[in-house]
Amino acid sequence: MLIEPGILAKSKAGRDKDCIYVIISVNDEYVYLADGKNRPVCRAKKKNCKHVQPISKVRCDLVSDDDEIRRVIRGYMSHLDAEVRE
Repeated sequence: MLIEPGILAKSKAGRDKDCIYVIISVNDEYVYLADGKNRPVCRAKKKNCKHVQPISKVRCDLVSDDDEIRRVIRGYMSHLDAEVRE
């Protein structure tokens, strides 16, 4: 799957395993992630591409806005909760 800025991603390894982030930027083998709360854009987390699973269902258009990132992640999480209840 293509890893590009604006796509949601789930952490597969590390202390933050299973956390949902938005990909802020992509370098050779690393991605920079933010969740808008614990990891704002100004302190984006550097993570190896192998330790990230992209989520193609949702996309964030404004990767520089922490409020927009939080809104997109919150919407995705509520969507997951609704699927589990059904």
